[in-house]
Order: sequence, then C-alpha cells, then structure tokens
Amino acid sequence: MNTPNKLTMLRVMLVPVFLVFLMVSRIPYNFLYALAIFIAASLTDLLDGYLARKNNQVTTFGKFLDPLADKVLVLSAMICFIQLELASSVAVVIVIAREFMVTSLRLVAVSGSGKVIPAGFLGKLKTVISMVSVIGILVLSGLAQMISLPAAIDIPAISHGLMWLCAGITLISGIWYVVRNWDSIGTMK
Repeated sequence: MNTPNKLTMLRVMLVPVFLVFLMVSRIPYNFLYALAIFIAASLTDLLDGYLARKNNQVTTFGKFLDPLADKVLVLSAMICFIQLELASSVAVVIVIAREFMVTSLRLVAVSGSGKVIPAGFLGKLKTVISMVSVIGILVLSGLAQMISLPAAIDIPAISHGLMWLCAGITLISGIWYVVRNWDSIGTMK
C-alpha cells in the first residue's frame, strides 16, 4: 500500500476518534479536540491527493477509497450535528441521498464498462464547502465552550444556515454529476 492510500486509511480511522470527542460532552473542550481531529483528517485529504499525483501513485483503490473516506468523515459530523441540534435532518438527508446516488452511479459505471468516474469540480467544491462548514461550526462551538460569545452570534442558526448551504451545493453537484455522466446511466440494463 502506497503512502497516499495509507493517508486515506488514516482519515477513515480518525472518524471514530473524532466522533468520541464530538459527542462526549463530559470531555472538557470536546469541540476543540473534535475540531483538531477533523482538521487533521481533512488535511490528509489534501496531502494524499497531492502525493498521489506528484509521485504518480494514483491507484484505482485510491480513486475508490478517497471520496468514500471524505463522505464518512463529513457525513459522520453532519449526522451528529442533527443530534446536537446544529443541523436540520432534511438538509443532511439531501446530502446523504446525493452521496448514495453518486456512489451507486460510480459502481454501475465501473461494473458495466470498467469506467472509473473521478470527482468533478463541483463535487470537489461540495467537499470543500462541507469541510469548511463543519470546521466553522466546530470553531464556533469550541469558542462558546471557552468564552461567552455575544448574543448576536446564534450558533444553531449559523450552523443550520451552513448545513443548508451544504445541502444546496450538494444537490447542484449531484444534478450536474448525473447530467455529465448520463451516458453511464443510459447504458444500464
């Protein structure tokens, strides 16, 4: 297994650690620890792709696992945000539905024609917006644990707004993904 794939595996293994810190409120400053772990995991996403391209180590395994690792990391945070009352379940369901659709389309394409469909620009933008939104929510929540924030900073309202922004860009990128890969769908029997 090459270094980029090991970094991707590390991102997957950091998810349970992230979830413990996010959800166990008895841990002092749990949001800050969750933030640090989420950022570290997100940085492995940048690093594994960079190293894979730089060292010509792009693999089919990496093309499959890298987007899956991103989905597991981000969706885990979003699902927990529902329980923490920081996200609408409807917004998160939109994100999850798009991810199932895109993953299913990728599987059909690879099983039917052997075609691996890489992430497009809008999919990458969706990932970045989602990761930045999760980081922003964790920063605000962590700050609220450390200091008294002004009343004008309504963390649940900001968080819900960011999750709806994620749902919107996710929906747009999903529609674009289907349109761009319609030939793969048209060949399904």
